[in-house]
Amino acid sequence: MKKRNQILAVLMILLLGALCLGGCSQSETQTEAQTQAAATGAADNGETSAETGGDLLAQIQERGELIVALEGTWSPWNYHDETGNLVGYDVEVAQNIAEKLGVTATFVEGNFDGLLAGVSSGRYDIMVNGVDVTEERQQQYDFSEPYAYNRAVVIVRGDYDEIQSLEDLEGKSTANTITSTYAQLAQQYGAEVTGVDDLNQTMELLLSGRIDATLNSEVTFDDYMRAHPEADVKIAVTTDTADQTAIPMRKGEETASLREAINQALDELREEGVLSDLSEKYFGRDISSLS
Repeated sequence: MKKRNQILAVLMILLLGALCLGGCSQSETQTEAQTQAAATGAADNGETSAETGGDLLAQIQERGELIVALEGTWSPWNYHDETGNLVGYDVEVAQNIAEKLGVTATFVEGNFDGLLAGVSSGRYDIMVNGVDVTEERQQQYDFSEPYAYNRAVVIVRGDYDEIQSLEDLEGKSTANTITSTYAQLAQQYGAEVTGVDDLNQTMELLLSGRIDATLNSEVTFDDYMRAHPEADVKIAVTTDTADQTAIPMRKGEETASLREAINQALDELREEGVLSDLSEKYFGRDISSLS
């Protein structure tokens, strides 16, 4: 009897083991199948995304908007008028480009340095903010053809005569957005640059005597003086050559068609006289070409 019970116990163990083995194998097979299906689906989705998402122009036209980064505080390039509307040369240039692309321009405002970083990371499609083309920036961004040409000036208080040339910036204190070409130019000539957010803050530092000078665009100075005729400031130095102002976008093959489309739009706007009209409207002169 005891032996019979032992045999039955062994048989039960074997039977349970067989059931468990079959169930476990089925479960593992299902898990492997699900994992393989998920992997296949992810691969398919990635392939589809690569097909539709690799072209930035196609993405922009699909969503129906061009995301444009600018400061919104740099008159007359881009600023808010007395009613709070965003206006300026950059604003209307971007709107006209968007119209040529068949989409709407959506503007995102911020500080200069953060906007450039946002273009690099893909948060913004382009930046239209009077950005000068430099060799260093060309290594980091792809640029459109120029839509403006702009000379830099050194601005000082009316009674300050210690700066007569760019070489005189050596040892002087200036203020600018820290990654701007104006800050870089000042540093190139030995000035100590204080980082600021916008032109208004810069002019406050200058007028209060906390800095010796600031560098900016010639047309921006003209606009500032129209708005503040009582300001006791003047131009001490004007650069001989004009900088090229263009539209940066992130580097990569995915931007090639967008850059081509923007260049075509700018060519058409130039031929139609739109760029020169906008330039006269906001700057009182045509800076859309070198002639």
